[in-house]
Amino acid sequence: LVETIANLVRDKVIDGITDLRDESDRTGMRVVIELRRDVNADVVLNQLYKHTQLQDSFGVNMLALVDGRPRVLNLQEVLRLYLAHQKDVITRRTQFELEKARARAHILEGLKIALDNLDAVIATIRRSQTVDIARTALMDGFYLSEKQSQAILDMRLQRLTGLERAKIEQEYKDIMETIELLESILADEHKVMNIIKEELLDVKKRFGDDRRTVITSDVSKLEVEDLIAVEDVVITITHQGYIKRLNIDTYRSQKRGGRGVTGMGTKEEDFVVHLFVATTHHNILFFTNRGRVYRLKAYEIAEASRTAKGTAVVNLLPLEQNEKITAVIPIKEFAEKRFLFMATRKGIVKKTELTEFDTARKGGLIAINLDEDDDLIDVKLTNGEQHIILGTRDGMAIHFAEKEVRVMGRTAHGVKGISLDDGDVVVGVDVVKPDNEVLTVSEEGYGKRTLVREYRTQSRGGKGVINLKVTEKTGKVVGLKLVRPGQELMLITSDGIVIRIEIDEISVISRNTQGVTLMRTSAEDKVVALATVEKKTDSD
Repeated sequence: LVETIANLVRDKVIDGITDLRDESDRTGMRVVIELRRDVNADVVLNQLYKHTQLQDSFGVNMLALVDGRPRVLNLQEVLRLYLAHQKDVITRRTQFELEKARARAHILEGLKIALDNLDAVIATIRRSQTVDIARTALMDGFYLSEKQSQAILDMRLQRLTGLERAKIEQEYKDIMETIELLESILADEHKVMNIIKEELLDVKKRFGDDRRTVITSDVSKLEVEDLIAVEDVVITITHQGYIKRLNIDTYRSQKRGGRGVTGMGTKEEDFVVHLFVATTHHNILFFTNRGRVYRLKAYEIAEASRTAKGTAVVNLLPLEQNEKITAVIPIKEFAEKRFLFMATRKGIVKKTELTEFDTARKGGLIAINLDEDDDLIDVKLTNGEQHIILGTRDGMAIHFAEKEVRVMGRTAHGVKGISLDDGDVVVGVDVVKPDNEVLTVSEEGYGKRTLVREYRTQSRGGKGVINLKVTEKTGKVVGLKLVRPGQELMLITSDGIVIRIEIDEISVISRNTQGVTLMRTSAEDKVVALATVEKKTDSD
């Protein structure tokens, strides 16, 4: 067990174990496992149950001969076939006892005839020269069978007394009652089943003893979720696949244009590509560039300090080679009449019912069937009756009704959402709400809010309208979101710098503008991700 755990830690199948000691002695077995302070002990325990012999399951080989052929049976089949076998045993046994009783009754009937004609029987025997002659004479003179005649010849003289005669008559009466009972059993399946029940209860009474296996609740299957408080968290994922969660209060609110704080320690060549807000109890759906989706609970992601790089995603999700996470959304529950609206880099959109993704299959699910040169970039949760806005890297946007995209299955390809110019790609998708504004952010830290009414509703598949005036100063658009007053915005750069500012501080200006400075970036640092959070009050 200890060696297996050590190998799992070495191969990074289980993360967070810092020390492993075997302290077993003559008083009993004891293995001590020490964890990092930021690791969820219940998650590690469940991983140990899954990957080691800390908990084992033993299967029963239900192989039996049925009608002369070997078959592997389930529990219901075993019980049914056992009862059928017992019915056959009881039926055969009863039939045997009935034939035996009838044979005895036949003999007793002959003895009664002999006793009723005692003088004539004795005379017949006395005048016979041999036993064979006497047997034949009895058969002919008193209409007896050969067995009855032989029984009379074998009868001892003491059975001629009055007391023995009474015994024979009583035995005949008893045997006839037995025959009646046995015949009734053979004629009634319910009586056969009652006999099986009584005999099994008798076996239990004679041979049963106290249960030796202790029946208790399976602690290993307790939901870890029940042990974890509901808390708001920020989850970040880097370009090289490191993930962590932090308490949302890690980032203090700052004024627009500030420098921000370091949100994640990264290697020089690594940078953050995903940042989102959820609670510890949310289901986190991870969508990849190849159109697959994986699922985790937020608490299964290890909590880390603000400057820690986090845990390798490959230790949590079975990603295939060259598969990268490109979209992540939190889901509280897989409710009916809810949909996942997807958008790809090439402008393809698709709508699928949320319930189709309610599975814990470890290998992941197909979320969308992509073209060879396309990638899934983002996914939104909708009710099927809303409006959608798509934003592109070159500053275009299109606004259309969600109803224009029919509901499709998980493996469907989707339909065109926006017509793109050469070199342009979609960088953002969001659900439109009347009281919201369109927030657009560029890679050089510029951004703005624009009223939704400035984006007229068009038909799906059009070229859209100008969303942000892209210049060398602003850089390309990195994201588009729908926001409302009272929220806060979190921006993160490729160097891992995070800033949190109030949405109300961002200017509301028209579509065809370059925006205002939201975050000052260095020459080689670029904004790569954004997320909106609810503003906390003092009462919170």
